[in-house]
Amino acid sequence: LKTALRSASQPCGEALRGHRKIMNAFRFLGDLSHILSFILLLHKIIKGKSCAGISLRTQELYAVVFISRYIDLFWNFSSMYNWVLKICFISASVTIVYIMRFGSQQKSTYNAEADAFPVQYLLAPCALLGLIINQDHFSPFEMVWAFSIYLEAVAILPQLFLLQKQGEVENLTSHYVAALGAYRGLYLINWIYRYFTEEDYIQRIVWLAGVCQTGLYLDFFYHYYQSKKGGMNKPVKLPV
Repeated sequence: LKTALRSASQPCGEALRGHRKIMNAFRFLGDLSHILSFILLLHKIIKGKSCAGISLRTQELYAVVFISRYIDLFWNFSSMYNWVLKICFISASVTIVYIMRFGSQQKSTYNAEADAFPVQYLLAPCALLGLIINQDHFSPFEMVWAFSIYLEAVAILPQLFLLQKQGEVENLTSHYVAALGAYRGLYLINWIYRYFTEEDYIQRIVWLAGVCQTGLYLDFFYHYYQSKKGGMNKPVKLPV
């Protein structure tokens, strides 16, 4: 029953708990911010023909997140809005990985040596957590769903690690990371709003992972704000 009630494309993996899922402004703005992050990144690597400052490892982790979370794409339909978002997230993440790996001009700008975060230390613990802590230990789909929630919480780490090593973040890349962080922050507000306005709304796994994920952005947001005070075109300076 839990699997049947799973909302087909909640960007943060939320589930319906026997009540009607209500759209609110915070969730909608969070979705827009998430879509904006994809647009900014695709603009950089397609029109700018450059992957400089972008972590392929983070993008591959996001592709794993969306593919594993939305494996119910063809049998669980909640709404056209959710279904379209699901298709967009999978398509955009796979496209980004493909261009970074095989784009004739883009792959030459990718710095694999600098993008060296050991992702096995993220994948293995998240897979283990997905098996142990989920909402239905008899459902493989619930285990995969939980794994995707945990992995999304830490998928940004290789990107932040790469930017920290560089010390300076060019304009478009900084806006991309800021849009991703804003998406998660808006979803935190969405969860708080839903908790106080919807009966029996409980999503402990999503909440805990979301809080951890938002916390990873705090240092970047501080330096983003300090740098952008002087103008939105200013690069973001990070301590090395």
